[in-house]
Amino acid sequence: MTDPARAPHTGRRLGAAWAVGLTALIAALPWTAAGRLPDRLATHWSGGGTPNGSMPLWAASVVPAALWAVLAGAVLLSVRRGGALAAGRAAPALLFGGVLLTGAQASVVRANVDREHWQQAHQPVGWVVGVVVAALLAGAVGVLLGRRHRPAAAPAGPAGPVLDLPEGERLVWFSHTANPWLLALAAGFGLAAVAAALALVGGLAPAGPGWTLLAVSTVVAVAGAVCSSVRARVSERGLEVAFGPFGRPVRRWAADEIESARAEHRTAAQVGGWGYRLSSLGTTVMLRGGECLVVRIRGRAAEFAVSVDDAERGAALLNALNSRRAH
Repeated sequence: MTDPARAPHTGRRLGAAWAVGLTALIAALPWTAAGRLPDRLATHWSGGGTPNGSMPLWAASVVPAALWAVLAGAVLLSVRRGGALAAGRAAPALLFGGVLLTGAQASVVRANVDREHWQQAHQPVGWVVGVVVAALLAGAVGVLLGRRHRPAAAPAGPAGPVLDLPEGERLVWFSHTANPWLLALAAGFGLAAVAAALALVGGLAPAGPGWTLLAVSTVVAVAGAVCSSVRARVSERGLEVAFGPFGRPVRRWAADEIESARAEHRTAAQVGGWGYRLSSLGTTVMLRGGECLVVRIRGRAAEFAVSVDDAERGAALLNALNSRRAH
């Protein structure tokens, strides 16, 4: 079983990257349209949609960015002090707050674009509602992420690589691996996709290049996220390998489909790179060089391998399950 302390560390790194990236984005948004904005920007509206507060451009850039930085820093500090439980609660807070403040900043810029005076700025109710809905959806995604990373009680496992399974006893093995570089790639292109979407909605970017950037950034971000982490689980049902932060997609093999299993040392050079690789060795999910769980599927010449810790024990349990069925 992998070290459970790794998941909180990975979550803190992602949270810090999200916080820093959005701080820069929130601060930069007003400057991207500086030539089309009045000297002061309307930053607050009455209930009837009439602007009743304003700031100079530099303040409209710095104040919301600083507010987000303080809020995100407080959440990340609570994660550092509170451990895995606090990490599960941090994801919805960071996603909801980040999307809400970034959307609010984009709405301020959009309302002031091409206005001669800040008093002329108009804030459509539909835009405000859209920002709130997007933030709520992001918070819901954070809740799902928090649940998936909530620490679970460690299942009883075998003491050594050769397992003797008493009749009626059920054992479960699981392991997890993440690649911080692929996570950073997904986060970076995710922020680029958000920036492109905001620029398109706010009329700050030409439609052609804007949609191209949005499409490319979204595809790369999703692909990077799916290939950035993997979870392997062995039980009476067989082997399950789940990809990405949401555990989707999933590959499953029933125990009687697996002919044999072993642990093997593999490197990225051997399998042709990082991520989901096809090579002469078969299919390999390569997130870090080293120990891999390798299985041979009945009726297939190619093998399937996944780079996870404690692979020897997972292979031993799979072989023990096969041995039990054989007898």
